[in-house]
Amino acid sequence: MEVLVFGAGALGSLVGGLLARTHDVTLVGRDPHMRRVREDGLQIDGAVDAHVHPRAVTDGYGRSADLALVTTKAYDVDDAAKTLATGEYEAVCSLANGLTEERLVAALDTLVLAGTVTYGARLAGPGQVSCTGVGDVVVGSLSRGPHPVAERVRAAFDEAGIMTTAASDMPRRRYEKLAVNAGINGPSALARVTNGATLGGPAGEVARETAREVARVARIEGIDLTEDEAVIAVERVAEDTAANHSSMREDVEAERRTEVDAIYGAVIDRADATAVSVPTCRTLAALLRGWEAERGIRPTR
Repeated sequence: MEVLVFGAGALGSLVGGLLARTHDVTLVGRDPHMRRVREDGLQIDGAVDAHVHPRAVTDGYGRSADLALVTTKAYDVDDAAKTLATGEYEAVCSLANGLTEERLVAALDTLVLAGTVTYGARLAGPGQVSCTGVGDVVVGSLSRGPHPVAERVRAAFDEAGIMTTAASDMPRRRYEKLAVNAGINGPSALARVTNGATLGGPAGEVARETAREVARVARIEGIDLTEDEAVIAVERVAEDTAANHSSMREDVEAERRTEVDAIYGAVIDRADATAVSVPTCRTLAALLRGWEAERGIRPTR
């Protein structure tokens, strides 16, 4: 399979690098990371060891592939969509946090798949990515039911040694993913703790209540996700990635813009439209936006 990975940071480089063991992969990212990959290949270490040589470019315009994976930050998905619209792809699959797929559907005249990934990844330096935890990938259609392209993607990922499921219940899994994002990211970033400590420590009830609020919004939108199921999902991911730092914690520690709008904003906007009460998500969003504003990195909304 020909695969283009748009947004080859830590996660994109890891997934793209693992796929490059078997498939024809192009990474689209920034220098000096892309330049080092072009010169010396991509070194993967940690839970997985590999040295691969995918194509590495900084310009994603006018390209083509069987599959484009979007692994940018959620706030860059719109720009990614504009760039991908200049190319040709059989399918585009978002692995970004939040509910970003609708933005891709609006901009692209191609099949859009939803995806989740639980691998842990950290950029160790230009041309180097560390796998901080082996997980799995789920892909599927935005509507219920199986899809042949999702099955083809599953087979290609499995061939590259990435445990993958082609799901027929992706609408539910998207909200489960959002519950996990919301439950772990904000509390771990504000408390500066690992994923495991987030659920296992004093912040645990905040994380669990956040997941319950996401489930309430999901049910109002006709998605069959119970509060207990959302909490179980957060606890499972926190346990599986116990030693990892969430992406939002890493953003806060590096004083970068966070994905607060894509994660908590998505919940709040839908809650406002349906009169669902989500006070914990509102509090976390306000604290994170306040932190960004104080450091001058809160964009105009």
